Amino acid sequence: MVSTTLRDVAELAGVSIGTASAALNNRPTVSQEARIKVIDAAVALGYPLKEQEELARQTKLSVIGLLLKQDHGRKWEINPFYSQVQLGVTDACNRNKLSVMLGNIEVDASNRPMFWPVMLEDQRIDGLILAGVFLDETVAKIQRRTNIPIVLLDGFSGELALDSVVTDNLGGARQAMSHLFSHGHRKIGLVGWNPESPPSIQDRYLGYVGAMNVRGYELFIEPSVLFRHGGYEGTKRLLTRHPEITGIFACNDETGVGVMDAARELGLRVPEDLSVVGFDDIALPQDVERPITTIHVHKTWMGTMTVSTLIERSRNPEQPKITKVVSTYLVDRDTVKQPGKHQSHGKQEPTQSVMKE
Repeated sequence: MVSTTLRDVAELAGVSIGTASAALNNRPTVSQEARIKVIDAAVALGYPLKEQEELARQTKLSVIGLLLKQDHGRKWEINPFYSQVQLGVTDACNRNKLSVMLGNIEVDASNRPMFWPVMLEDQRIDGLILAGVFLDETVAKIQRRTNIPIVLLDGFSGELALDSVVTDNLGGARQAMSHLFSHGHRKIGLVGWNPESPPSIQDRYLGYVGAMNVRGYELFIEPSVLFRHGGYEGTKRLLTRHPEITGIFACNDETGVGVMDAARELGLRVPEDLSVVGFDDIALPQDVERPITTIHVHKTWMGTMTVSTLIERSRNPEQPKITKVVSTYLVDRDTVKQPGKHQSHGKQEPTQSVMKE
């Protein structure tokens, strides 16, 4: 088997070998953006990270559990977001000579567990990563049943003293809105949020609301579920009531695909008639006609960072609660364009023709 080299990492990250080396050795001469690209490339290729190897040598962890939430009654499908997170966790565990045990916890409509996974019942793990949003009471029960280090991935607890690794959802939403504003959009809708949405989506909603309010623009919000069909149905309702809308911010890419489905059915072209920005940068289904401009989330890197955080917690159980926020950036895939002259932007004063004598 051919091992990954530093040159491979540099080529994937699009930087020089010297920059890749400096980034992996945490030297101050490298920008944060370049460092993130290099580490992402290293994680994707399985290139060893020195800091993690050192942490692993100093910890008593042997088996890490990765627990994903599954909604009761929903068809089991590979999640394009958490599959990338899982890749980061698995790669980090392999590099640190740790075993990883994967499991699902099925929850009811109130987000409460229907049963306890075998990994928790048998207590065969030394540390646990909970991926997604769990109720504090559920996490507290897991704590009592296991008495092992726990880190929340893409989730946060305000009540429990647990470390978290989360995305900068608020900042990412602001990036999405700034991109739409820079192309001249003022009538912008929001799809994919509802009052029961998890904290990550609530932050994306707040990013939209804050960006619109600071400019004094009217809000166009259509509550909907965070799935493709939710984006489709929400967009049809929104554009039926407000045909003047020229852009939509979808709270994730799956919802954004539904937005584009609805636009096509309504006879609107993306981006000529309707601009769309998503969030997460996931691999889209094969039936999607075009990729979507989106906010990139470092999913694999989040998995890697969570393993490091769990190792740190195992080594220092008394250290203060830590929350690590992972930055985002916009990926422009040409689904945003300046509004056409034919598009309405609200009420306009009627024009009068003047006949020259």
